[in-house]
Amino acid sequence: MSKKDKKKVEEPQLEDTATTTAEQEQKEEKTVEEQLQDQLAAEKDKFMRLFAEFENYKKRTNKERIELFKTASESVMLAMLPVLDDFERALMHIEEDKEAEELRKGVLLIYNKLLNTLEQKGLSKIEVNKGDVFNADDHEAVTQIPAPTEDLKGKIIDVVERGYKLGDKVIRFPKVVIGQA
Repeated sequence: MSKKDKKKVEEPQLEDTATTTAEQEQKEEKTVEEQLQDQLAAEKDKFMRLFAEFENYKKRTNKERIELFKTASESVMLAMLPVLDDFERALMHIEEDKEAEELRKGVLLIYNKLLNTLEQKGLSKIEVNKGDVFNADDHEAVTQIPAPTEDLKGKIIDVVERGYKLGDKVIRFPKVVIGQA
């Protein structure tokens, strides 16, 4: 090959190398820019997820706090329920004794005052009557006895202990006697 041919061959190679290097630099610049944009997008996504998680945490803790305030007195209410039961039993026995009319009035007055105070704090009775249909989700069966009549089979014959709710939560299910079917 002559020197002219070598120069001709070398020149296009040099030009190709120069263009390739320029293109690579542009790609690197774009790559760095794209990398920064990708990092920015990833950080934005991470921030949004963290922010959403924090908002959910705040909502959950507020809900738990409200629920705690609603049922904070549950242990006190549970401790007071036997006292209410004792008052009801005392009133039933005092009503039989005609000589203790003044005693009955005093006990009734104290019972009503205690009941009203507990009701103001969110306690409510679960109404259960004789003859209601027994539901295992709402009642606690203490025992079964033979039904006195056909229409009382599978129904409540007697209420042994009243049930109570604190707000929407049942704190004691009513204890009942049901008729055998």
